Amino acid sequence: MADSQPKDRSTHEQWEDELQQLQLSLPKEEWFKAPLCFYQGFWCPTSIIYKEVSAFQNHFQATDTDLILASLPKTGTTWLKSLIYTIVNRKNLSEISQHILRSKNPHELVLHLEYKLYVNNQPDLTNIPSPRLFATHLPYSTIPKSIKTSKCRIVYICRNPLDNFISVCHFWALFDMNKGIKLDMDMIEEHMHKYCKGIFPHGPYDDHLLGYWKESIENPQKVLFLEYEGLKKEPHAHLKKLADFMGYPFSEEEEKENVVDEILELCSLKNLKEMEVNKSGKFYPWFGNNTLFRKGEVGDWTNYLTPSMAKGFDEIHEKLKNAGFSFGYYDSNLLFEATK
Repeated sequence: MADSQPKDRSTHEQWEDELQQLQLSLPKEEWFKAPLCFYQGFWCPTSIIYKEVSAFQNHFQATDTDLILASLPKTGTTWLKSLIYTIVNRKNLSEISQHILRSKNPHELVLHLEYKLYVNNQPDLTNIPSPRLFATHLPYSTIPKSIKTSKCRIVYICRNPLDNFISVCHFWALFDMNKGIKLDMDMIEEHMHKYCKGIFPHGPYDDHLLGYWKESIENPQKVLFLEYEGLKKEPHAHLKKLADFMGYPFSEEEEKENVVDEILELCSLKNLKEMEVNKSGKFYPWFGNNTLFRKGEVGDWTNYLTPSMAKGFDEIHEKLKNAGFSFGYYDSNLLFEATK
């Protein structure tokens, strides 16, 4: 791969030919009709393998003040984008009724690198005011070197795999290519087997989680590891922890004035879901803004998976356990017992 932007048409064509040849050689699968390729150790949607991922990896230059949200899809990304943006820009919180979140979807405020900024072009990011707020779904092993070597900070959010799986299924069923198909048990079971084998967009689950978790242990000033369930259970403590990590701590005066609670209320999933901007319109071309907000409940998987189906996720839990990881706010054993 070229290490710099193609400078003429012939070089650009050669670069695209290399990517096309690469794709032809990669293992392939499908996820809700979307073609995937096994690329650099993860299942990448072929729609972004040609230019977007390669361009992001080769050209993005992180700065020391950048803040990057990393996650698997449907782990609380949209919610955390709203929180991160509002924490950093809370000087404008006085006019909550006119807050920018009421006119812009959170994905417009914290732009996704491989799905938005590097689509069909190499963007000029030098004029974005500091701190620049970005997001990525790429595994830690594949993010650009400049992110790893700079002093920029990464916030990672995970979600228990069973709820993540159900949320991912609902989301992909609503893609334009699927014409809003209705999930049934056969479809859920078919994709559950794929998910548990790691075959879903940006999977495998355990590799993605462990990559960022291990880095957060080795370099806690670089990576903040959050659990969706913890953010739901202890939002006040988690918001303060998030603000401290990003370098925007709440002052005593702000706490006395209930600024933390105001942000939590403004950015609550219930509130975001009811905002007109999130009920209609499209920021991404493949799905409407309303598909980004469903239930957001912990344990919703019990409404879709039988106990025997849930046991299929044991291998994921075992891999996490063998790596030394355990959820701090999610006890899979207790949830399994509850469904028996």
